[in-house]
Amino acid sequence: MKPMGALPPEFAAQSGALTIGGRPADGWAVEASDTPLFVYDMAIVAARIARFRAAMPAIDLHYAIKANPHADLLTAIAPLVDGLDVASSGELAKAIVVKPAASISFAGPGKRDDELAAAITAGATLNVESEGEAVRAFAIGERLGHTPRMAVRVNPDIELRGSGMRMGGRASPFGVDAGRAAALVKAIVAAGADWRGFHIYAGSQALDPAAIAETQAATIALAARLSDEVGVAPPLVNLGGGFGVPYFAGDVALNVERVGDALAQELASRPAILAKTRFAIELGRWLVAEAGVYLTRVIDIKQSQGETFVVVDGGLNHQLAASGNFGTVVRRNYPIAVAARMGHAPTETVSVVGPLCTPLDRLGDKVALPPVHVGDLIAIFMAGAYGASASPAAFLGHPPATEIVSVL
Repeated sequence: MKPMGALPPEFAAQSGALTIGGRPADGWAVEASDTPLFVYDMAIVAARIARFRAAMPAIDLHYAIKANPHADLLTAIAPLVDGLDVASSGELAKAIVVKPAASISFAGPGKRDDELAAAITAGATLNVESEGEAVRAFAIGERLGHTPRMAVRVNPDIELRGSGMRMGGRASPFGVDAGRAAALVKAIVAAGADWRGFHIYAGSQALDPAAIAETQAATIALAARLSDEVGVAPPLVNLGGGFGVPYFAGDVALNVERVGDALAQELASRPAILAKTRFAIELGRWLVAEAGVYLTRVIDIKQSQGETFVVVDGGLNHQLAASGNFGTVVRRNYPIAVAARMGHAPTETVSVVGPLCTPLDRLGDKVALPPVHVGDLIAIFMAGAYGASASPAAFLGHPPATEIVSVL
């Protein structure tokens, strides 16, 4: 038997039939007409946003829609946040349907000319990632007769300790090295762009509040130093995000209140040049991961050399991350349950595998579960972020999973 992560608190105390958004899991399956499907509980997302607001009332909250760009979810989230962060023209097209372009920022190291043109025309802020990108943006803006809105994404000389994905303190395709950032801002300001500030992202998926607080303090100091070099105060400093969620056994949920307390103290004594600067935190996973459940139905149970395999109709083609093949090195188990027997004691050790012709298609590796029968629904939790949109849906030609939002 291998351990699995703890169920999210909104589901952990349930007994009997799993409910999502106050409705039984099998009811969602009926609505979808088939499995597999994702169900996103918007009440959980709204509670996360409210918790952030209480912990950090002076900080703008941006939703990084790469975590989950489902249209209905975006429609529900957009009124509750201050901005949306996108990373492609496809995401930009979704974002401007639900939020004014002035509150949308566009990051990414490889923006094509047509993507730059779309952002400039719409009035979104470009998080510029290189000197070359800035030159192209100015030429496109001049051709279109629009003044580009530009922030500079900085590759910081710091990293977020303990983060699952470190994005600072090293050579990187993302952003402009801190030592060159001030010169680029000066060029942007001199060229007449609408300079919007700095975007500084040091890492993601961190669960240590002290490490996040330490990184935020260093980020504020870096923004102040760069602003002094430029001689102009930034309207906004995007502090990045990095807030992690507890996917695996032994993970402890992030104490965001501790992060908020430390950030408030840091901002209270911030350098004078940042006195009128607004600050934002960009979150995706922390807002939506625990709100999503992936439901897939058991179609066969088989034995092989003493091991039991529970074969389900969905797999890594929909939920790549749960198979251990998206950003992880060691195969570890997401929280998983038999939807009809929540809270029941485990009686057997099984591996939950999908329908794909690859040994990588394993959603649960030797997990302890209550009795499992053909026809049961299996629930994979932590499925609200980097699920359907981060998985190879076209692999082997199986149909895509249905996605449903449980509205407030």
